[in-house]
Amino acid sequence: MSHPTHLLGFPRIGAKRELKTLLENHWKGELDEAALLQGAKELRQKHWLLQKGAGVELSPVGDFSLYDHVLDAQLLVGAAPPRFGFDAATLTTAQYFELARGNAAQPALEMTKWFDTNYHYLVPEWRADTAFAAQPERLLSQIREARALGVAAKPALLGPLSLLWLGKAKGEPFDKLSLLPGLVAAYRELLAALRAAGAEWAQIDEPILALDLEPEWLDAFAPAYAQLGPSAPKLLLATYFGDVSAHAALLKSLPVAGLHLDLVRAPEQIAAFAADYPADKILSAGIIDGRNIWRADLSALLARLRPLAEALGTRLWLAPSCSLLHSPFDAAAETALDPELKTWLAFAVQKLNELKTLKRGLEEGRAAVSDELAGSDFARTQRQTSPRIHNPAVAERQQAWLKLPPLPTTTIGSFPQTPAIRASRAAFKKGELLAADYQQAMEKEIELAIRRQESLGLDVLVHGEAERNDMVEYFGEQLAGFAFTAGGWVQSYGSRCVKPPIIFGDVGRPVPMTVDWARYAQSLTAKPVKGMLTGPVTILQWSFVRDDLPRSAVCRQIALALNDEVRDLEAAGIRVIQIDEPAIREGLPLKRADRDGYLAWAGEAFRLSSSGVDDATQIHTHMCYSEFGDILPAIAALDADVITIETSRSDMELLTDFGRFRYPNAIGPGVYDIHSPRVPSAGEIRALLDKALKVIPAERLWVNPDCGLKTRGWTEVDAALAAMVQVSLELREQLAQAA
Repeated sequence: MSHPTHLLGFPRIGAKRELKTLLENHWKGELDEAALLQGAKELRQKHWLLQKGAGVELSPVGDFSLYDHVLDAQLLVGAAPPRFGFDAATLTTAQYFELARGNAAQPALEMTKWFDTNYHYLVPEWRADTAFAAQPERLLSQIREARALGVAAKPALLGPLSLLWLGKAKGEPFDKLSLLPGLVAAYRELLAALRAAGAEWAQIDEPILALDLEPEWLDAFAPAYAQLGPSAPKLLLATYFGDVSAHAALLKSLPVAGLHLDLVRAPEQIAAFAADYPADKILSAGIIDGRNIWRADLSALLARLRPLAEALGTRLWLAPSCSLLHSPFDAAAETALDPELKTWLAFAVQKLNELKTLKRGLEEGRAAVSDELAGSDFARTQRQTSPRIHNPAVAERQQAWLKLPPLPTTTIGSFPQTPAIRASRAAFKKGELLAADYQQAMEKEIELAIRRQESLGLDVLVHGEAERNDMVEYFGEQLAGFAFTAGGWVQSYGSRCVKPPIIFGDVGRPVPMTVDWARYAQSLTAKPVKGMLTGPVTILQWSFVRDDLPRSAVCRQIALALNDEVRDLEAAGIRVIQIDEPAIREGLPLKRADRDGYLAWAGEAFRLSSSGVDDATQIHTHMCYSEFGDILPAIAALDADVITIETSRSDMELLTDFGRFRYPNAIGPGVYDIHSPRVPSAGEIRALLDKALKVIPAERLWVNPDCGLKTRGWTEVDAALAAMVQVSLELREQLAQAA
């Protein structure tokens, strides 16, 4: 084991989204708790054995979660949010899901993006009197499971500083760092239990080190880790998602047994660590890309690793850059994918083999892995020279009639994707349903959505997106330069999975994508119908993007293609067009120094996608699950007439930033959480709108749900929207009387 290979985390959903099936069957009452827990146990054990078979020498334990690893970390230290009235020491599975999804009495925990990824974590809630107590049994039981399988287990935990930083202070204002001593004491107890159980190593993740932290947070690392070390297993402090070289001296001085660095996102940072690297520490090189799907250049990586191996000897470990949570499961399952394109890909399973090849190459020499290197070299050359990735035409191209009432009501775009809709779409894709029959089936669903919205009294309608599978995949399927997998799923949150497209070539729009559906919907009603598009930045962020062009150039290509669609929608009589950009904040670089450049090209792409329309055509955008305060000038510069945002889980906290900034255009704060099955009361919606009216003038306030409704059932949707419209009508009457 000269250069041990290990993982920071592994996709927990399973090769065929088995975890999603287990969870949703349980939530529907079709699977009892015992069967759910047994199915989850079998799934994680299958993953450990797969890793062992692929030569991984230390497998992560604790990365598998029934919903979210940040929630799990909060519960490991005994800090269940007090508003639910649950005790972390006796928390049941049902109560765990109530924290994640809400219950009749309490809305779910707030959800936001995990750094700059498309994974959503549940935001811990801290109060000045939050108390901590280690609850290690979940980890201990999984260590026992792994050991029974002959798997070398490395417990993986979110570190105390990152856990504390990622949460929000609730109640009376206080400094979150005041909770650190109690939290560190709980971690010390937790780590001691792991050591007593025989864990030799424990991985402790501190991803906030890739951010621009305030000095007091950086200063807290040394005293915190000084307390953790004595009673803990050997600690591997893991950083990822960015450059931490500014903290090299601090990290090298910490009393930990090793450091993990992301050498994919920030390969240059190795220089700051390699010099005078402590002789008592291992260095884990995150050399395989955990967040994208392209095969590694193994020859180049082996050459980069050789000097490190010579300098560090057996103290050099090999790993992916971050958890493989962000990678699809297995490219071998993509039997329908274009064969040439498939040779360019490496999903999680293939990344394990890439690690094994690099290890063997370092230990036995290049000759021992000559076949693997030759295959890697061939695939890379083939991809670089393939005529399929370049389109000269794309390169050449890169050079208030609405009369709406106050507090207009609308939805974000999608309506429930019923079993009948999914069955029709699946039959059409398999060739079992003729195009004319499929169109008729979708038009029937569109008419149903329009009629239900009219009966509910909504002001601006949507066609419901019955024909769409996913807000990015749907467009990618119709754009040139995109390819799609059959099973390349990654977890977004809970049981929600997404299957990102692959952008492998130049992007263009061969034919209109949404115009016919929008035109048909508008023909059914005298009320305005929104054209619904996914924005260029979101399509970019939620795809696996080619790495042979700057991301800004790819985004500009997408924007130009979308602009064709916007102009065609307007020509077809659609005068409200929503260009969703829920991922624009997600793409913000973690370092402040890199942000202005990103915001400049991201804003340019949005404006390019919506350019050339008449002033009378209203442009909307939608953003969700992000903190916007630090980028509000850039959001305002998008010049969208209306922005709809997620605010219900944060109890309208996000609106404070918009009010302070004096955002100039109309805003639709989400008045209920669509990610929870919980139906809000009219009173709850009214309370949120009352808060909104204190920040946003009534003439610029829209009323809408947080996000699209595709994951909900019609019973929930009808009840929630009826309450929303009722409150809007009541407020309109009060505003009229006050005038």
